[in-house]
Amino acid sequence: MPARILVVDDEQLIRWSLSERLTQEGYEVVEAGTAKEALALAGPDIDLVLLDYRLPDSDGLKVLREIKASEPDIPIIMLTAVSGVETAVEAMKQGAHHYANKPFNLDEIALFVQKALETTALRREVRNLRASRSEPYALGRIVGEAAPMQALRALLQRIASSPASTVLLMGESGTGKDLAAKVIHYNSERASRPFMNITCSALPETLLESELFGHERGAFTDARQQKVGLLESAGGGTVFLDEIGEMVPVLQAKLLRFLEEKAFKRVGGAADIRVDVRVVAATNRDLEDAVKQGRFREDLYYRLNVMQVPLPPLREHASDVGLLVRYYVDQFNREFRKQVRGVTPEALEVLRTYRWPGNIRELRNAVERAMLLADEEWLMPEHFPMNVGRRSSGQAFGLPEEGVSLESVERMLVLQALERTGWNHTRAATLLGLNRDQIRYRIEKFGLEKTAGRE
Repeated sequence: MPARILVVDDEQLIRWSLSERLTQEGYEVVEAGTAKEALALAGPDIDLVLLDYRLPDSDGLKVLREIKASEPDIPIIMLTAVSGVETAVEAMKQGAHHYANKPFNLDEIALFVQKALETTALRREVRNLRASRSEPYALGRIVGEAAPMQALRALLQRIASSPASTVLLMGESGTGKDLAAKVIHYNSERASRPFMNITCSALPETLLESELFGHERGAFTDARQQKVGLLESAGGGTVFLDEIGEMVPVLQAKLLRFLEEKAFKRVGGAADIRVDVRVVAATNRDLEDAVKQGRFREDLYYRLNVMQVPLPPLREHASDVGLLVRYYVDQFNREFRKQVRGVTPEALEVLRTYRWPGNIRELRNAVERAMLLADEEWLMPEHFPMNVGRRSSGQAFGLPEEGVSLESVERMLVLQALERTGWNHTRAATLLGLNRDQIRYRIEKFGLEKTAGRE
């Protein structure tokens, strides 16, 4: 579609000459001889305005302000027979894109128009790209109608709109901590700035330090040139530190200094570098236990824990399984170009009664596998992995003929879960379908203690 240009001037000859030239350039032109006509025509369908400084019923600067108030993205080129630096400066202050004196050169005006439209097109393209990047991380992507999910959406929205510089996402593996971090970023004022993420357990200590803070040339072997780290690259944006509980103590100290002072040194560097970033950390570990065991710095834990976001496991909002299944069926229909209508009641019952130890990630993977296997309109129980079809019930435990002490069985199961998970309370509780407080109660109840033989 050709660009639509509004020419505003009280002299008909000037309007005619501008219209003729701009039409030859391939633009569509509309004309206005008064301020009232100009304001009536200046809408979202106008791509550029050529505006006379003096109009019979108003001042050109007043018209400029009114157009900018309603359509701030429209570039306006002021035309005037009044020469003077003050006039030009005032027009530019009010938001004019350019300024031309009468009598003007039509070739020059055509060039001004071309440059202004190129700038506008670039701004719109950048805005559309930003919108397309943030769309997958809208708050609506946090799927669920159960109370825990409604509370989670409300909390993420408040954090996104707040100036909080540190956020700690707590939750089991597969609960969507990476999605929550992106929702916070892309719904905040930092959305136009970079989102940088790193998994703290994925890199060796020396490489992780270099990735986070950067290094100077010659800082270590193979450091042949200066490297800018993630914190510096994310200036004005967000850094997501996944699996923060796996970070070694040396890096914990350096991260703490950055969070306190907003400054750090590159590896091998002497000068402080200051950046403004929001740090979102995530972990599936029990950091309180890690602090007690001396594996995580207490001061760093409290510094990160200023704004804590607990992400509920899927078993705590199992009523949302149907919604999540429909969401993923729609997603994979588009991705795989299929037309699966949904799941059968029998399959949905199987999915609802399964405990989902891998949480939403496991559910997503199960639906993806079913979609790849299914050729029918509906997903059936046999399309899902065998472990999903098994009920998490007591059917695997047989009652001896002579009977058994229920309390002894409970103690034995709690101890086995703790030993299997290296005495990680959160993971042991997950194996038993309990929460952390419930398993701690049983640890105290049965007098269980971690001994050297159980490391």
